Amino acid sequence: MQQYFVEQAFTYYEAERKAREKYGDRLTILLQETVKIPSGFLNLFPREGVKIVGIIPKFGRGGQNLDVSPRSLIEASSPRDAGLPRDAALPRDAGPHKEALDFNQEKEKILAMANAGKENTAQKEMMSELNNIKEKLENLGLNGSREEHLTLNRIDDLLILNDFPLSYRKSMLERAKKEFTLDTLNDYNTVQDKILEWIGESISIYEDNKFKIRPRIMILVGPTGVGKTTTVAKLAANFGVVDRKQKRRVALITIDCFRIGAKQQLETYSSIMGYPCYAVGDYEELKKTIDLNTEECDLIIVDTIGKNPRDMVQLGEMKQLLDACGSMTEVHLVLAAATKSSDLKDILRHFESFNYRSVIITKLDETIRSGNIVGALAESSKPVSYITNGQKVPTDIMRASVVQFLINLEGFKVNRIKLEEKFPEKGLDQMQQWR
Repeated sequence: MQQYFVEQAFTYYEAERKAREKYGDRLTILLQETVKIPSGFLNLFPREGVKIVGIIPKFGRGGQNLDVSPRSLIEASSPRDAGLPRDAALPRDAGPHKEALDFNQEKEKILAMANAGKENTAQKEMMSELNNIKEKLENLGLNGSREEHLTLNRIDDLLILNDFPLSYRKSMLERAKKEFTLDTLNDYNTVQDKILEWIGESISIYEDNKFKIRPRIMILVGPTGVGKTTTVAKLAANFGVVDRKQKRRVALITIDCFRIGAKQQLETYSSIMGYPCYAVGDYEELKKTIDLNTEECDLIIVDTIGKNPRDMVQLGEMKQLLDACGSMTEVHLVLAAATKSSDLKDILRHFESFNYRSVIITKLDETIRSGNIVGALAESSKPVSYITNGQKVPTDIMRASVVQFLINLEGFKVNRIKLEEKFPEKGLDQMQQWR
């Protein structure tokens, strides 16, 4: 039988340590979230901390019976729940073919107490907490079943912590069970290092044409709000400079003539960099602008309108317009790093009609996890070309690298020197590192 626990501390590692000391190493951490923890003089200065939720077996260290009721889970998550009545505890055994916790039964108990006039603030918070935990567990695809080996469970905890999709996690664990002997599985550090290498092997880096075709025409497409226009300016600024003595001729084009300020934003960037900027509204105008700059430019970058990936009519209309750029163009799909795994899957699929060559990941600074991106790209077999981590132009952009994604993973012990030997970067230029 499995039961849930909650621990909180100022760091994830401290919370995990406290949990393992109490309940043993066979516990499984399911999810974490950021919370405010009272701190300082009279607890008047709360600090940001981490709350973890997980599963513990019935028997803990040394085989002792762990009587940990779900009531302790709720009390650990909120100090105001100390007055919660004992009859609000969740059922301890829901049978082998049910979830470890029967959330529906618990909600019925709480509603019954409310009808009897016993409802209070703590009970409302408890029901809200149960609903939140249930939703998160369902999103993770967890049903209480776990691997038999502690090392595999700890690896799965790390993959969950980094938001890797369920299918990606399963494939990694299946590969580990096939390739590792029992003796190797007992060496957690060796397994962790190998898993990190496998994650790196699943990341595909886009190789551009290095301006072998002139003019090089790049088109950026993607949903609304992912930072396409700022990325266009960053690419123009970096590609426009070959060295101190030589500059490339660059032209910027936007087909976003409807969003307020879109044209003005790109015109401001182009004015500062000294590049021409054009705003076009239809197929003929775009084709004429491309033809006008074909002989004069080394690089043409086209900024597009952010589109709802589920609106296939609008996507089709934009695809027809962009066909005016010709068949030799490079289409890059722009995605924000914090996008949910399920949404990433839909976006990647719905933009397939544009025949995009690579994916550009933006706003890496707005998330501490990147497993959602790595997993989605691996499962769709899409390469990544550039990543951005802020709004500054021309900085805050670099060519995508396997190592950069791996060092951004949380909870893994990363040997950067070893990883750079395993995944060397090809060529060096000003976009190979953050500046």
